[in-house]
Amino acid sequence: MQKVIYPGTFDPVTNGHIDVIRRASELFSEVVVTVAVNPGKAPLFTTKERVEMLKESLKGFENVNIDSFDGLVVDHAKQVGATGIIRGLRAISDFEYEFQMALMNRKLAGDITTIFLMPHEKYTYLNSTIVRNLASLHSDVSDFVPPVVQNALKKKFV
Repeated sequence: MQKVIYPGTFDPVTNGHIDVIRRASELFSEVVVTVAVNPGKAPLFTTKERVEMLKESLKGFENVNIDSFDGLVVDHAKQVGATGIIRGLRAISDFEYEFQMALMNRKLAGDITTIFLMPHEKYTYLNSTIVRNLASLHSDVSDFVPPVVQNALKKKFV
């Protein structure tokens, strides 16, 4: 068993993300969930807020740690001693982008393997953008996110 990272924006973390994390935590000795700082995106939540929501949402996972990074995913993987990068695939539409990224990461760091995990089928339609849009319209998102995220979204969209 090895250490892997699961990078993402997690703006916000959803039950689909947590399902992938649960699956990864059953397969690997340590999963480092890493909040990406992407200058090309304007997230709703700060990096600190996203890290705190992940910590609260994942406190029952003994072999999962949370951090953040700015830069290349493969560089961060090396920094934390990970041998793999977990990526979630919900649908065929995710595959082309993720496949290209996996090949580029392999070119940059051939010793780090990308592992694709599919969430439970009940989460295949779910993503953070949909959750943010629903919350902005004051819709109930309790089926899609942990309670800490639901509360944070309510505060953002008062």
